[in-house]
Amino acid sequence: MTSDAAYNPAVDSPVSDWDGQDAPARRATLGRILVRIAREALQGSDLDALLEGICECLVAELPVAIASVILLDEANTQFVHEVYSGEWTQSPLAMIGDWPVTQGGAGRCARLGMPQLIADVHSDPDYVAGNDDVRSEYLVPIRHGRRLHGVLNIESTRTDFFDAEACAVFDAVADLVAGAIHFARIADELRQANDKLEQLSMIDGLTGIANRRRFDQRLAADWLRMAVEGRPLALLMVDADAFKPLNDACGHLYGDECLRELARTCEDFVESEDDLVGRFGGEELVLLLPGRDLAAATAIAEALRVAVETKAMLHPASPVSAHVTVSVGVAALVPAVAHPPPERLVAIADRAMYTAKQQGRNRVCAEPAEP
Repeated sequence: MTSDAAYNPAVDSPVSDWDGQDAPARRATLGRILVRIAREALQGSDLDALLEGICECLVAELPVAIASVILLDEANTQFVHEVYSGEWTQSPLAMIGDWPVTQGGAGRCARLGMPQLIADVHSDPDYVAGNDDVRSEYLVPIRHGRRLHGVLNIESTRTDFFDAEACAVFDAVADLVAGAIHFARIADELRQANDKLEQLSMIDGLTGIANRRRFDQRLAADWLRMAVEGRPLALLMVDADAFKPLNDACGHLYGDECLRELARTCEDFVESEDDLVGRFGGEELVLLLPGRDLAAATAIAEALRVAVETKAMLHPASPVSAHVTVSVGVAALVPAVAHPPPERLVAIADRAMYTAKQQGRNRVCAEPAEP
């Protein structure tokens, strides 16, 4: 049994003939299975593969027709996932889809939180048939601390299989499964937390758009992608006019709100997931537009400039207008893989933006790439 592939009894372990073994040999078989499962529970990285391997091991080595691990939802009111091995001759509840803990022997085990030994499945009112040859069933809660994860279900073709020794082994297997599930869920929570931290590290805290780090990463990636595809990459450098006088006149809180509004306005011009709006630094915002040539990018820049004017955000200290305005520099070129570097696009857009400011602000300037 391995965590990455299905259990192969011919390779992983000699198959035991339960009927042909005496008591010491049966104990040895149970002990060997427990050791193997313990080792795999500590080493396995893929939870479903690990659980499947455990179930396959039990079915292959023991007089077990079906072995399964049935997992509960967070509220412990519904079984939501089953990993199993064995032969079904009837459709189990898990395959039907809706399996509340009010149904079946597994449901009774989950409700009571205690192992359930069904010595004769034909006389138990809660037993739900999965294999016509099954004669007895043993169900164990899979619990780690106070958390009930699910139920380990073992169904045997014998009526005398679940003696005290066998049940003790399955109790231990349930504990190992509980530990594996617990650590797998911790690992998953850590991955999610790390993913969230990674996402937060790419977001500008003030405006909620991409920060400089995210912009630099996307610029490098889009530069290479557009070079391979032979398509243009455009950049808009957007600068709020007379922003320091705005802060001085109205306070930084008002200036911050104006920056947030500018960011939202820029986001209105995002047409696809390929486009990116980011904060380049201070009051400078950028729009990275893969696939747009200089003419298309210039048209977007002019529409953006007009949209900012239309917002009519008051700017009592502006030498240009009574409202907040922006100067926009536009650059676009078809990247080359080796040369020049992607920073060239930034330099051209930045130069165009300063030209717009020198020409009186509240305007768009596009600068073609140098040959």
